[in-house]
Amino acid sequence: MSACHAADSADAAYAEISAKAQHGDIPAALTGADREYRRYAASKPEQAWRFRVLEAQLLIAQGKPSEALALVRDDIPPSLAKSEVDARRKMVLGLAHGYLAEYTQADSDLEEAEALARNLAPRFLAQVLLSRGIVDVNEGKYAEAEAHYHSALEIARKDDDVPAQARVLVNMGNVAMWEEHYDEAVDSYRASLNLSQSSGAKDATSSVLGNLGWSYSMLGDFDDALDYFQQAERTATAIGLERGRVEWLINIGDMRYEQRDYVNAEAAYQEALALARKIDYRTDAAAALDDLAQLDLDTGRVDAARQLNDQALALLRDQPDHFLTPYSHITRGRVEDAARNYGEAARSFEAVIHDEQAGTALHWEADAHLAETYSEAGDPGKAEGEFRRAINTIEAARASVQTESFRLSFLSSAIEFYSDYIDFLVAQGRTNDALQVAELGRAHTLLASASSTQSGFSLPIKGFRPMDTARRMHTVFLCYWLGNQDSYLWVVTPSQMKVFTLPSQAKLDPLIQAYRREMAGPLDPLSAKNQNAQKLYDALVAPAKAFIPKGSSVTILPDGTLYDLNFEALLCPEPALHYWIDDVVVEYANSLVMLAGAGNEKRAAAPTLLLIGNPVSPSPEFPDLPQAPAEIQQVEDHFPSADRKVFSRSSATASAFLASDAAQYSFIHFVAHGTASRTSPLDSAVILSKEGDSYKLYARDIVKQRLRANLVTISACHGAGSRTYSGEGMVGLTWAFLRAGAHGVIAALWDVNDAYTAQLMGHLYDGMSKGAPPDVALRSAKLAAVHGGLPYSKPFYWAAFQVYRGS
Repeated sequence: MSACHAADSADAAYAEISAKAQHGDIPAALTGADREYRRYAASKPEQAWRFRVLEAQLLIAQGKPSEALALVRDDIPPSLAKSEVDARRKMVLGLAHGYLAEYTQADSDLEEAEALARNLAPRFLAQVLLSRGIVDVNEGKYAEAEAHYHSALEIARKDDDVPAQARVLVNMGNVAMWEEHYDEAVDSYRASLNLSQSSGAKDATSSVLGNLGWSYSMLGDFDDALDYFQQAERTATAIGLERGRVEWLINIGDMRYEQRDYVNAEAAYQEALALARKIDYRTDAAAALDDLAQLDLDTGRVDAARQLNDQALALLRDQPDHFLTPYSHITRGRVEDAARNYGEAARSFEAVIHDEQAGTALHWEADAHLAETYSEAGDPGKAEGEFRRAINTIEAARASVQTESFRLSFLSSAIEFYSDYIDFLVAQGRTNDALQVAELGRAHTLLASASSTQSGFSLPIKGFRPMDTARRMHTVFLCYWLGNQDSYLWVVTPSQMKVFTLPSQAKLDPLIQAYRREMAGPLDPLSAKNQNAQKLYDALVAPAKAFIPKGSSVTILPDGTLYDLNFEALLCPEPALHYWIDDVVVEYANSLVMLAGAGNEKRAAAPTLLLIGNPVSPSPEFPDLPQAPAEIQQVEDHFPSADRKVFSRSSATASAFLASDAAQYSFIHFVAHGTASRTSPLDSAVILSKEGDSYKLYARDIVKQRLRANLVTISACHGAGSRTYSGEGMVGLTWAFLRAGAHGVIAALWDVNDAYTAQLMGHLYDGMSKGAPPDVALRSAKLAAVHGGLPYSKPFYWAAFQVYRGS
């Protein structure tokens, strides 16, 4: 009886420890496994080995393969040979050898573990197959990994083993990620996250969160990636996953680095390095050292960067890692380039370019850095070839991304290489070629909606004649590009093109942000002679003033934070201080290539109106707009009853718009609240009347429509959006309507007084009803405010609304 009780007690302890591990309490599980192992070590070695293997498995989870190997490398008691305990031991041995890059031994161990599991412990087989897949991924054998994962998932689903399903799905996401199928990776990770959270498997949850962060980072969405990495690091800290913490800290540092937050990036890298050294996790110690070296390079500390890179490469020679080694070679290339050892730099970059296991992102990075090296070494021909190869690699990778929201963010991780190429071309006096590279990085997702512009996705851009477009549109183009070193302004008139070098983005951003804040304040910028408004005019417009006669039509193609700025509200000094709106008619656009196709798309017959607004308040957050009925009346009065369709109050719903056959209308107008989502811009929405629990017309639903409207007006706060993507522009409701096919959009950058908006819209439609185009009519309405006396003369009231030109 005592033996039975001992077995029952051991089984209960094993189950309790396993449950703690599954729910993420790895330190407590380790303590329990070690305690039970010691309890049975002398009297019952068979029971002791069960806990010994479990302890080793937990050490693997903590990222300590060497300690795990030391526990289970001894021969197992003969009585346990060919048992489930033996199978688990072989699996742990295989994982440990795999994490230590001893792949031949790892494969042998795992093959034995699989054979034992198939014969003796089928319910354990999914774990073994999962382990085989993990080692396959470390070896870069993705097809084999995928096959093992699919088999493991089939078994886990058959056994209704939810935690196992979650672990398999996250690893399937890893395969998709390494194969650069980021859409698929995110789908797998999200499915795994749902399962791991529902089953309480916190260790799996940390892994999924971190891998979601990695996928978003590769898609250029650094804000969301940082959020996921921080969640992963917090979860790993709570459950004692030190190896996971190291990985997520490094990635947090990477995202801070991409955001140019170098202080917090360095803090994250240093914390990761200290922890990696503590647990003897050499590969990630190398990664942290390399990242710190990159920071030193960016701040001109070349000797310090070389020392850190030497340490990283030494660690990787002892612990070969097919994933990290190319990164260290790129860092070494940058070190040698900074030291003007161009031959050595080129050899380091070429090693990455010819490494088939290095990912696409590393290939284009190596190409771009090699181009810079050739340029600095005085070989512009070779530099040009490498820049072209980098751009072509980036464009091919971007074309493979299918999900709309991921295409938006993709270029963020590569935009600096476009800037480097532009710098190179401007320095060579190749103004048109530099502008083509800038265009190649603009509004790709918008362009993808217009079949006539598909040819504009490679260099040279077919039919790229911006002066012809300026002549046809009777406008002057001001095309901006913000860079880390220099920014640029191309001025394109019907007869000439010229490029000007502007201050860097780091110098312009504080002025833009300060002026945005000041416009919301109590002072009138003109009467206060606002210095930031004058400095921005001097920096952004004054270089081009000789090309812009008074009364000109100006089309601005912004970049980065310039999307937040209303250029009309800048202060021009001559002949007396005044707003620039007094001199010019301004509209905004995302792409010259898109404008080149303007007029080719069929427009809706004029004049017909679809008017949706004055909804019933769906919640206290979105109260009724007092002046909405007046605005509705002012707009509809400009159209005969037979030529307008109005949805107001309870009929002003999202489904009313979606079912309205909106493509038949030449004018579409919304009078409602709006929201702009920074974290997920396609969740920006027009707030309408409730239908059940729903009351939002989302940007992601708008893009699925087909529109031909001459003008969509979003008389709502934040209609323009609040998040700008590299290579795409500001994304929100305006972008969604342009993406759907609208030829023009009027929208607001910020929330504006309801009473004034009704007046502005009345002036706007008065002007358009007399034949004025939207930009001219809107300017006339704004000038009535500018010269009508306080309070509406302040740009806070009139500068929010802007005209955005589509195809």
